[in-house]
Amino acid sequence: MQLVRYRSTTGTIVLGLMANNRLVGTFPAPNTTLSDLLRLHIDELRMLIEYALQGNKEIALEKVLAPIDGSTEVWAAGVTYKRSEEARREESDTPNIYARVYQAERPELFFKATARRVSGPGELIAVRSDSHWDVPEPELAVVANAHGEIVGYTIANDVSSRSIEGENPLYLPQAKVYSGSCALGPTITLAWTMPDPRQLKIQMQIERGGKTYWEGETNTNGLKRSMEELISYLYRDNDFPGGAILCTGTALVPEHPFTLEQDDVVHIDIEQLGILHNPVVRGKAALLHRL
Repeated sequence: MQLVRYRSTTGTIVLGLMANNRLVGTFPAPNTTLSDLLRLHIDELRMLIEYALQGNKEIALEKVLAPIDGSTEVWAAGVTYKRSEEARREESDTPNIYARVYQAERPELFFKATARRVSGPGELIAVRSDSHWDVPEPELAVVANAHGEIVGYTIANDVSSRSIEGENPLYLPQAKVYSGSCALGPTITLAWTMPDPRQLKIQMQIERGGKTYWEGETNTNGLKRSMEELISYLYRDNDFPGGAILCTGTALVPEHPFTLEQDDVVHIDIEQLGILHNPVVRGKAALLHRL
């Protein structure tokens, strides 16, 4: 069962419920947002969803939108897979800090995006105009409510500048947080319908000139830390009234000297979650021009 945020044929943004790739329910209050749902305790959310399934008022689905709105924030965890630790060390002039954080008790967590900066399925993502080494990072993302309870999972693309991050660890915000650097979608698979989020196959394909240019596969069973541990650290001394989405890190890092180029298309497939695909542009000017 998935939560889906979409635009109807009348132009209205609607929140609905999907199962087996079809819309099976909508919420009684037409203006219900994802941020509204993430203010609820998980038991309240489950009751509301059961009620929504009973009173289905189907609306034609025109376009699936990014599964985020309102005040919900996107954060990310780094160096949570061995491959990520190796890639960070390869790019960095100060490699030892990444080995240390991989082994440390406290995880690396950083802010990624607000709702307005997130691209949805089929929408543009961007690489920085001042970077020469850029990669997509396919990740399982955890959706948590205002109370720190895990309510679902979605696909994330944590687009990153390896050249800027590698130059100096203090440049991480510039390497990670910029216009077009985050994509989410296509839906949120509800946590209680997922058998085991630690056993999900992740595949990524990068298309260039209409052909597969790079592809790889991994599994979430390589994640060093549990979802609950990462969320518990995120919510320490922090509050998220509209909930939070936490990208859990990547184990698929294209080998050097691969870099994303204008007009590449990134396809990320995580079993039970769907496929997220996004075309690539270079720089804010190209992003705004093509929107």
